[in-house]
Amino acid sequence: MSTMLPLSSLLLTDLYQLTMAQAYWKSGRGEREAVFQMFFRRHPFDGGFTIACGLHSLIDILTQATFDDSDLAYLATLAGHDGRPLFETAFLDTLRDFRLACDLDAIPEGTVVFPFEPLVRVTGPLAQAQLLETIILNVINFQTLIATKAARICLAAQGEPVIEFGLRRAQGPDGGLSASRAAYVGGCVGTSNVLAGKAYGIPVRGTHAHSWVMSFDNEREAFQAYAAAMPNNCVFLVDTYDTLEGVRQAIEVGRWLREQGHELSGIRLDSGDLAYLSIEARKLLDAAGFPDAVIVASNDLDETIINSLKQQGACIGMWGVGTKLVTGYDQPTLGGVYKLTALRDRAAEDWRYCIKLSEQAIKISTPGILQVRRFSVDGELIGDAIYDVHSNLDEGCVIVDPLDPTRRKRIPREAAREDLLVPIFRRGALVYEPPPLAAARHRAQSAVARLSPGLKRFVNPHIYPVGLEESLYDLKTRLILQARGGGR
Repeated sequence: MSTMLPLSSLLLTDLYQLTMAQAYWKSGRGEREAVFQMFFRRHPFDGGFTIACGLHSLIDILTQATFDDSDLAYLATLAGHDGRPLFETAFLDTLRDFRLACDLDAIPEGTVVFPFEPLVRVTGPLAQAQLLETIILNVINFQTLIATKAARICLAAQGEPVIEFGLRRAQGPDGGLSASRAAYVGGCVGTSNVLAGKAYGIPVRGTHAHSWVMSFDNEREAFQAYAAAMPNNCVFLVDTYDTLEGVRQAIEVGRWLREQGHELSGIRLDSGDLAYLSIEARKLLDAAGFPDAVIVASNDLDETIINSLKQQGACIGMWGVGTKLVTGYDQPTLGGVYKLTALRDRAAEDWRYCIKLSEQAIKISTPGILQVRRFSVDGELIGDAIYDVHSNLDEGCVIVDPLDPTRRKRIPREAAREDLLVPIFRRGALVYEPPPLAAARHRAQSAVARLSPGLKRFVNPHIYPVGLEESLYDLKTRLILQARGGGR
């Protein structure tokens, strides 16, 4: 029996989502209308921007989400602390009939986003909206993290192509697929992951490994045999024994390829002093009449190392990045959260806005039914307002830093504006047509290009102005004071 389960199974959740769902059902509160919002509190990698990603994968899962008979049979085997069944049969029967009934709004993939901005907003029956928490966080957190890392690496490469090489180091098969997808949205031109190429239409790249060279008596023989077998895919890995001698052997085989009507595509460096070796390899290739042969570099690269190599004058024309990209090496999670922000018993009633308090100001949630409005003047981004959808922002606004009320910015009335959250599902029906993955990638590239240089630097980046619209900030303050007994 296979242990692999379909991602459409709603068992892809934390147990407490299901225990709460039964408790909501048992208490008669499960059908109350609720609003939950997913956001993050800090940029990953100490950066100045984040790239939203994962929405289309989430759509794929939610359009098929269900509890099948085997799921329910498994849940029926779970026991509480007293040894009795954890879930009632009548509750499991309600899960059998699960159909998505929520509204879901989200920021499109490839959009630049900032802390505290809702990436996803869910409105619907309380128990069902609660059940969506884990899968939303699982999908959006990881792909947003990897898309952001890819964008940073591509910035460091300064327009030179970056290929994602990380499948063998990824966090399992699904982590590998998701990472390949997100890395492409973030700006990579291709992947070594063939299944990702099939699934998502991402260009695939790759030639041979050290084992190919080691399986022959010498390097020249290995390159020659590969060229004969794959004349239109020759990027030779030259560092198995002696890197610069490997370049010379690649050149000799390149001359043979040219006689056969083909060209040496390039060489790959996977170890050693990449700056020095690439400079020397470039000299050899150019002198031999191969100025168009690209030098590909790999070997645990990231944006910091690539930036350093560029500063050293490395002659590298393509970058293969694996482990530190697909694992989010220096920050393993985005840290997005999913919070209840509004409740009501029936659609005709007014909303009761909810707030979660904390001793840490950064962990106090923002109440309301939130939207993000992005403002620009003459094409330059000037700030984002997080506001309640029942507010009137037609004539400009004042935004207040969520963590420092003395930091405020007035948005001029004439500023151009764009609301970022768009309808995805309405009462469970998909109303959004996801654009092709290449369009999400283009959106990300355009969005990053539009950012000021200060936001894109890797050390102490500028902080983009994002704040709560003033009346929303005032509401949040009142609710905090009420929850704390009026400040007594």
